[in-house]
Amino acid sequence: MAATEPIRDKKQLKALSDYYLKKGQIRNYALIIMGVYTALRVSDLLGLKWSDVYDEERQLFRTHITITEKKTGKNKTIAINKQALGALRQCYPHRRSEFIFASNRKDGRAISRVQAWRIIHEAVIAVGLNGKVSCHSLRKTWGYHAWSSGDVSPVVIMEIYNHSSYAVTKRYLGVAQDDLDKAYLNMRLL
Repeated sequence: MAATEPIRDKKQLKALSDYYLKKGQIRNYALIIMGVYTALRVSDLLGLKWSDVYDEERQLFRTHITITEKKTGKNKTIAINKQALGALRQCYPHRRSEFIFASNRKDGRAISRVQAWRIIHEAVIAVGLNGKVSCHSLRKTWGYHAWSSGDVSPVVIMEIYNHSSYAVTKRYLGVAQDDLDKAYLNMRLL
């Protein structure tokens, strides 16, 4: 498993997403927001087309994204929440090709994985995030916060990630001793 970590601190996550928004680089902002809120692998995220999220005929955004994952070959349907929808709405008027995360070059292709890493890395450095943060951290961040909030069943998180066991999911999300300590210390029963 990769050594990349989720972004555990919500203030740092907000600073990371706001970095490109403040610079007016909406595509890069949308990359971070969509990466966090869809929990997609970067290869699937970069392959998203406007037709996956926008119904041109009806002229409205879809409620779900349906893709076939490149790594697993499995079909996946993801609800588009209001944060992801907001980022897509901001990005849509600036579209340059069929790809949501289009390259600035005139060839109409999506940005590369390397370029996505550069985008994330620049923001990570600029906002002073510590740890091993990469594109895959966006995917892990969703799961970490779903798990730590207690609002999402571990079974659902496992299903979203296509993991075979809770132990795999726990390791993947980087559940550390300090998370376990917090669970013990914050429990109020009586």
